[in-house]
Amino acid sequence: MYNSTENKLIVFDMDSTLIDAETIDELARAAGVVSKVEEITKRAMSGDLDFGQALFERVSLLKGLSLETAQAAVDQIPFMPGAVEMIRYVKELGYKTAMVSGGFTISADKVGKALDIDFVVSNELLVKDGYFTGEVIGPLTEGNSKAKVLEELARRNGVWPEQCVVVGDGANDACVFERAGFSIAFNPKPILREYADVVITKKDLTALIPVLGSLSHLFHNQAQHVDIEQ
Repeated sequence: MYNSTENKLIVFDMDSTLIDAETIDELARAAGVVSKVEEITKRAMSGDLDFGQALFERVSLLKGLSLETAQAAVDQIPFMPGAVEMIRYVKELGYKTAMVSGGFTISADKVGKALDIDFVVSNELLVKDGYFTGEVIGPLTEGNSKAKVLEELARRNGVWPEQCVVVGDGANDACVFERAGFSIAFNPKPILREYADVVITKKDLTALIPVLGSLSHLFHNQAQHVDIEQ
């Protein structure tokens, strides 16, 4: 059970959580393969396709895209409304922040720096002679990778995973929702709702603020699932 008196770590997904888009879809749009990639993404985030398989299939479609074009595409992705304010709030509460994304360093490094995230973990798209090779490497290429990363981040911060809060939206977040002490599904895919303590369907991250502010109260009253609608 989550204990708000202990050291605090809150872990966020990036795509469609801290930023208002899926990085892979924006890269695919730049490469002219967006319909193919979106179909694979949809199947993966709904739990109909293994995350690792979906990741490699989508990345392979990016082969030949120039790094310059890719960077221009991801630089246009906006933050999710309320992201800056919400991160500022959790830091004021004493949380360490982490962003654990099956997405890519081309976007994650910039987002992490802009939001002053303490720990950023993501995958890397391989580049040769200024063009994507269609390959990806990194610690988040399997379906349960996020849970392993959560455990490592918790260990490094001197806490148990059960003392962590996680926020995400897709099927590949289910493994960390099961492992963490408190989970918030933010505009989630249907499959993730069943794993969440709180479901937020308002597309504004400031909606997390009252939830986090009353977190110990929620657990004291043994709230198992709360929906916060628009």
